Amino acid sequence: MPEKAQNNPKKGAPALRDLLKEMLERSRKGETLLPVGAYILPQPEAAGRIIDLARQILFHGYVGRQDLDAKNLDAHVLKLAEDFLTLLSEQIARSFRHGCKKEHGACDQCRSRGEAEALALIRKLPQIRAWLEEDVRAAFDGDPAATGYDEIIFGYPGFYAITVHRIAHELYQQKVPLLPRLLSETAHSATGIDIHPGAQIGRFFFIDHGTGVVIGQTTVIGDHVKMYQGATLGALSFPRDACGALIRDTKRHPTIEDHVTIYAGAVILGGDTVVGAGSTIGGSVWLTHSVPPGTKVLIEQPRLRFKNSSVTIKEEGAADFQI
Repeated sequence: MPEKAQNNPKKGAPALRDLLKEMLERSRKGETLLPVGAYILPQPEAAGRIIDLARQILFHGYVGRQDLDAKNLDAHVLKLAEDFLTLLSEQIARSFRHGCKKEHGACDQCRSRGEAEALALIRKLPQIRAWLEEDVRAAFDGDPAATGYDEIIFGYPGFYAITVHRIAHELYQQKVPLLPRLLSETAHSATGIDIHPGAQIGRFFFIDHGTGVVIGQTTVIGDHVKMYQGATLGALSFPRDACGALIRDTKRHPTIEDHVTIYAGAVILGGDTVVGAGSTIGGSVWLTHSVPPGTKVLIEQPRLRFKNSSVTIKEEGAADFQI
């Protein structure tokens, strides 16, 4: 039998060029997206490496190399910090270059700012580690299924998300453009937890289960707050100026005071909404106004219908939540 003719990809090359011509022309014009070669952009894929190095530094002995002892610990962490500084400096410099829209080419000012801001973050790592230790204890105290601190560090998606957030938030506070959002979206992709780097989150914070949690940019969260999966701290309809453009620099998201628990699927909206200290927001609640301290907000108990059952089931009133 004659051999089948092999496909020659080169034969289709002219046709492919014609198909892609319009798209390539649009990329050169840069009407919406940046024209190719105009700027050196930060690299989204580098965000994952930044997170990995930061976690290895913060949780040495847990993440990455584990055969550490008193003899090799200092040298190991120092080498990680050097790699972290190099990568973070470059990506921050790229972010500043993108932010200030400098022309393509060397930019000593952006490069020096990148290193300065990277060093500023590294100086904060001991404090970030202290906050995260509190978050680990909050998770252990808040979840009866937790067998120990190690399990939380290794496997809890909520803890992973808050780890990334505490790093991204510091960079956001340092006015580093774009990179904090790349870090938070990397955590979002990995966990299903969406925390904007601008959100202010207090001590002893715990997200249980986590998937579907949304915490908006101008949210303020106090200490000892616990959230469950699917809870949203969001905005109401966005205000616009006289030209119809969004007004961006306003408080759009709620304030959650200390010792508040927010259960699964609850939605709390609005920049003027304050949930008072010690309150409990029940599952599936939709809340758009403030509640005083110590308030328990529950939806009315739904009426359930049971079909094809020979057993009479008595409906009971709303119970305290626990998942």
